[in-house]
Amino acid sequence: MHGIQTPAGLFEGCTMGDLIIRAIARGGDRPAFALDEQVITYREFGAGLSRMVQALTARGLKRGDAIAALSSNRPEAFLVVAAGYLMGLRSTWLHPMASEDDHAYLIEDSGVTTLFVDPIAFADRASALKARLPGLARLFGLGPGTQGEDILALSQSFAPTALESVAHCDDVCTLIYTGGTTGKPKGVMHTHRVQVNMVMTELTEWDWPSETRFLAMTPITHAAGAMIVAVMWRSGLFVMSKGFDAQRFFDIVERHRITCTFLVPTMIYVLLDHPGLDTADVSSLQTIIYGASPMSPARLVEGMRRFGPVFMQLYGQSEAPNCVSTLRRHEHDPVNHPQRLASCGMPSANVQVKLLNEEGQEVPVGEVGEICCRGPLVMTGYWNKPEESEKAFRHGWLHTGDLARRDADGFLYIVDRSKDMIITGGFNVFPREIEDVLTRHPDVAAAAVIGVPDGKWGEAVKAVVVLREGAQPNAEALIALVREAKGVVHAPKSVDFIDSLPVTGLGKPDKKALRARYWGETQRAVN
Repeated sequence: MHGIQTPAGLFEGCTMGDLIIRAIARGGDRPAFALDEQVITYREFGAGLSRMVQALTARGLKRGDAIAALSSNRPEAFLVVAAGYLMGLRSTWLHPMASEDDHAYLIEDSGVTTLFVDPIAFADRASALKARLPGLARLFGLGPGTQGEDILALSQSFAPTALESVAHCDDVCTLIYTGGTTGKPKGVMHTHRVQVNMVMTELTEWDWPSETRFLAMTPITHAAGAMIVAVMWRSGLFVMSKGFDAQRFFDIVERHRITCTFLVPTMIYVLLDHPGLDTADVSSLQTIIYGASPMSPARLVEGMRRFGPVFMQLYGQSEAPNCVSTLRRHEHDPVNHPQRLASCGMPSANVQVKLLNEEGQEVPVGEVGEICCRGPLVMTGYWNKPEESEKAFRHGWLHTGDLARRDADGFLYIVDRSKDMIITGGFNVFPREIEDVLTRHPDVAAAAVIGVPDGKWGEAVKAVVVLREGAQPNAEALIALVREAKGVVHAPKSVDFIDSLPVTGLGKPDKKALRARYWGETQRAVN
C-alpha cells in the first residue's frame, strides 16, 4: 500500500460487547426491559451486567469458555448472554420447548461446560441434564432454587464497575443450532463480526418506529433475541412475554403502547382469527416484522386490512441471520403490486445474493435457482462439521437451501425449500405455490402441501388444510381451485382436513412431522 505500514489491529471492529456497553450509556435512565411488573432501566441493566461479569469471573469463567442458557423469556437470561459477549464466552441458547434429548445433544455437541437455568420452570430438566452429562461441570440458577448456585444472588455481592469488553471480533460468540427438521441440528458458528453486522443491517434496512417499544412473544432463543441489541441501540423498550397467547398480545400492546413486534405467520393467523381483535386497541403498532416461514398473501392482505400498512418481512436463516433480504412496509402494495406480497423483498445492502443452479451458475431472471449469499453476514461454518461446511460453501457461496425466482425489478420470490420440492411424474412441484392458492379460499385458515407415496406418480401432491370456524370440508372445490390457477400437475390428488397444523418449537409448520404420518418408516430422505 504505497509503503504504508498499518499497525496491527487498526481495522479491528466493534464486538457485540462494545455495542451493548455503548447502548447502555445512550439509554441512561430510559426503560430497557419489561416483563409483567418488572421494569429495568438501561442504567440498572448496566449495573447488573457489571455484577454478573464479576460473578462469572470469580467462578472461573474466562474467554473461550462455552455456556448455555435454558430459560423462558426473562431479562436475566439475556443478562447472562450479554455478560458472555463482554467476556468472550461462546453462548448456546436452548429452546425452552425442546426435549431433554435435544437439550442433551446440544450441550454435548457444543462443548458447553456451564449451564444457566431458570429454576422455577426448568429445575427438573436441569437435574436430569446434570446427571446424564459428565462434561457439564457447572450449573447456575437464575434465582433461588434447588439446582445450582444462585448466580443472581452471587452477583449482588459485587459493586458495579466500568464495563469493558475483552472479546475479539473473530471470537465465536454464539452457536445457533439449526431446527433439525432434516436430521440432527447443526451448530452454526457466529463470530462477533457476524453478529455486529446483523445488528447494523437490522438498523439500516428495517422499518423501525421513531419510538421503539418492542414486544417479544416468540422465544428470545431465536429471531426475537437477535433483535434485542438493535432495540437497545435505539434506546428502545424491549418487552418480553413468556409464551404466545392472542389475548395477552392484545393486552400488552395496549398497556405498553407497543410500536413494533416480531411474529411468525402462524401467530398472525391466530391473531386474525381471534375474536378479541375486534375490540383490541392495536393502534400503537407501526411495524409488525414477520418471517421464519412463508406467509399466505391472502392472509397478509387480511392482516393489512385489520392492522393497517404495518407489515415488514425479513428473510434470513441461522447461517445468515435475519437480514439476507427485506420486504419493507411500503413495498407491501396489494393495489399496484399485489404479486409482491409473495416476495421476500430485495437483498440487503451488504450481502451479495445470487440465484444459482446446481453447477454454480446464475440463473436468468424469472427462473428458479437456489438463494446463495456472500458477505460479512455469513456464518464461519458448522461447529465440528467440516464436510457439512464445505457442502454449504460450494462454488464459493453459502447455499441456503431455499429455491427462488427474481423478477425484473430485483425482488426475490421463494418458491420453496429444496427439500420440500415434490417430484411427481417427473415434474417439479413447489408446495408453497399451491399453499398460496389454497389460502385464497375464504374457508381456509391455513394449508400445508406435501408429497406422499404413490405407486403411479412416485409422489402425489397432498394438501392438508385447516378450515376457518364454521366452514364445511369441500375437497373437490379446493382441488378445482388449484387446477384452475396452476394446472393439473399442481392440483392435489387428495385433501385432508385437520384441526391444526403441527409446528416446530419456533412456530414453523413442521412438514417433517406431517410427512411422517404418510411415509412412516419409509419417509423420504430430505437432508
